[in-house]
Amino acid sequence: MSSFIQEELGKQFGAGLDMLSDSIGTCPDAIWQSDGRFSQMAYHTLFFLDYYLTKEPVGFSPPSHFSYSEFEEEPELVIFSKAELLHYLNNCRSKARDFVFSLDEAQLEKRWINESRTMNFSMLEILLYNLRHVQHHVGQINLLLRQVTLQAPEWIYRAEV
Repeated sequence: MSSFIQEELGKQFGAGLDMLSDSIGTCPDAIWQSDGRFSQMAYHTLFFLDYYLTKEPVGFSPPSHFSYSEFEEEPELVIFSKAELLHYLNNCRSKARDFVFSLDEAQLEKRWINESRTMNFSMLEILLYNLRHVQHHVGQINLLLRQVTLQAPEWIYRAEV
């Protein structure tokens, strides 16, 4: 894959992650602690961001310091600190950069297949799917922020690579 395509994907993926970071950071601490929706949605987004960036997803589990998996049918309600979620986001940012900049023509067509085999995507498609998933939840978090605080972060056009 050309370095041009990698850089363009990197800029847009990075912008989505910057927007998620801004959404987490913008939420006032008092609201973050009292309204579990923000923490839960941010964790859900990061969990699946990490999962979809795992080139061999069978057997995936989140970092060990997180107490549950989003694969559980009834996940417990935990309010994670902003700091631990932003740390997770930074780890995912590095993983995304590695994912994008390691793709070559052969790897683009390699298959990403989950355990239940319900998802069978090329590596390029899972990357785009992942970006759409992140942006979907950033939109939801920003809508909640607007409803609760009357403010939300600005749109980010592209990230530096």
